[in-house]
Amino acid sequence: MSKAKQFLERVNSEYLHLHKQYEDLFWSSYMGARTDVPKREKAHQTLDRFRNNSALRTEAVTLLSGATPTLKKRLQIWIDFFDLHQMSNEAQALKSQIATLESYIENVRASHIEGYIDPQSKKFVPASTVKMNTMIMTHPDERVRKACFIAREKLALDCIGEYVELVKLRNQFAKLQGYEDFYDYKLKLVDKMSKSELFSLFDALLKPAQNAFQEIRIIEKQKKGLRKPWNFNYLMSGDFITEEDPYFQFDQALKRWGTSFAAMGIDFKGGTLQLDLLERPGKYNNGFCHWPDLVNFKDGIRQPGSANFTCLLVPGQIGSGDTAYKTLFHEGGHAAHFLNCEQLDVCLNHEYAPMTAGWAETQSMFIDTAFDSIEWKTRYARNAKEEVYPFELFERKIKALHLTKQNRILRLAFIAAFERDVYELEHPTVEKIKKIAKANYKKYYDLDGDSLLALNVPHIYSWESACAYHGYGLATFALSQWREYFYKKYGYIVDNPNIGKEMKKVWKLGSAVGFKACVKLATGKKFSSQALVKELSMTPNQTIKMAKTRLKKMETIKPYTKTIDLKATIKMVHGKKIIADSTDGFEMMTQKYAAWVNTMKKANSRVL
Repeated sequence: MSKAKQFLERVNSEYLHLHKQYEDLFWSSYMGARTDVPKREKAHQTLDRFRNNSALRTEAVTLLSGATPTLKKRLQIWIDFFDLHQMSNEAQALKSQIATLESYIENVRASHIEGYIDPQSKKFVPASTVKMNTMIMTHPDERVRKACFIAREKLALDCIGEYVELVKLRNQFAKLQGYEDFYDYKLKLVDKMSKSELFSLFDALLKPAQNAFQEIRIIEKQKKGLRKPWNFNYLMSGDFITEEDPYFQFDQALKRWGTSFAAMGIDFKGGTLQLDLLERPGKYNNGFCHWPDLVNFKDGIRQPGSANFTCLLVPGQIGSGDTAYKTLFHEGGHAAHFLNCEQLDVCLNHEYAPMTAGWAETQSMFIDTAFDSIEWKTRYARNAKEEVYPFELFERKIKALHLTKQNRILRLAFIAAFERDVYELEHPTVEKIKKIAKANYKKYYDLDGDSLLALNVPHIYSWESACAYHGYGLATFALSQWREYFYKKYGYIVDNPNIGKEMKKVWKLGSAVGFKACVKLATGKKFSSQALVKELSMTPNQTIKMAKTRLKKMETIKPYTKTIDLKATIKMVHGKKIIADSTDGFEMMTQKYAAWVNTMKKANSRVL
């Protein structure tokens, strides 16, 4: 065996081991095992030292001269990978200091007491941030909605002093690496974009949004208090959330999810899945998917990977089912993406750099958009009486919420702009950051009141996800472009097996190809905002007409009735407790899990 091949086997093997060691601890600590946080931090530092190993980079460069063209290409992959993570001893020490502070913030946020003061009894009511967010959207009593909003605002300040220090340290690190600030560092290093290029995309959507804001202000004259931060979502869409809730009962979620994936030709290519889908104290309060075992090759034979993912269902709470469904589809899309990778070098088969958040989120958001479509709802969403989700409800919702359809992309731009502005501060302080949070809230929400909402977003406190929220925005442009491509080619997406086939062609590339190049490969066109702009400019009647056309096409497509085989070993867990698994087949697993979810729903109904 050549020295080049020996080197490649060695770095792949070592990286696999260090990655898994870290990811196993990541999962256990984020699922509530706080005692694993120091061990996770230590494992992450060990992983960082490997990524930053200049000796390995030098060795790879030395081996280039005598290698075959194929091995040269693979050696260059590792050279580029090490280049992404190179840092001086001073920068490395600073990153360790940052990691310690991040862990401290994480512990505070995981253990702080969450809840609101009941406006009638004046007593404290325990409730998670996730639960209170849903209550702000769905609770019929404005006093309760306001109480939840006030509680959330207070929680935003729990770690603001530490966040100021985090911003300072991250900026110090970025400058040591030769960048303007930490946002500049993350954006240029991973996404290969400038701030001006990125925010020109977002800013172009603000003008039509401002027109909608003005129309909403006119509506407020009839709907008093509409623009109060705790009223807006409830008065605009609360009735729809309540009306839709019976169609998204979570005991059916797993079966519908599996059937949808199978019908779209999506599977997990022999991988192993672990799903933890219900909320509980101490569990990280945001859905995510991580991969402890990366797809790799041993003696030329592909070794499947594994994925852990989570969402935050509050059993029985109105609106929580729909949110949890969407997260299940979103994170399932992430899992499918990386479990279908085919690259020989493991550094290309995961969500970390050189993979960009924009391309990774394009996959997951494409899948959750399929779930959110009227095609999916009329085929899969049924209430307890087996009545189909009514098209008439869809029509009313489209007409009523027409002025808010740009809100999804604006909410993503909001966090991105907040972080950009924070890291551009020369001397960050608590008051300056609070002012930036409130100013951006006004700009992107246009509501009658201030909010520190940006400081409640968990992404801003973690190294990997900080200054990467724009990835969701880039993905929104890309998935609209991809959906347009599929609709023009096939006429439908839901239950179309060609979708999975085509997605797998780009999934197998991992991060061997960059974001814009992947968009071009997937859609045949350069990355552009045109598809999203076109989508957002449609009138309600145009949207309804298009939906009818798509549903007409769906009438010719028979429902998927085959045995569900996602080519995966699946385990459903709640913390350390195994609820069900796929040993006896997907169908049996869904039945066991459904029975358990209903048990949890009954238990939870006594405290809701």
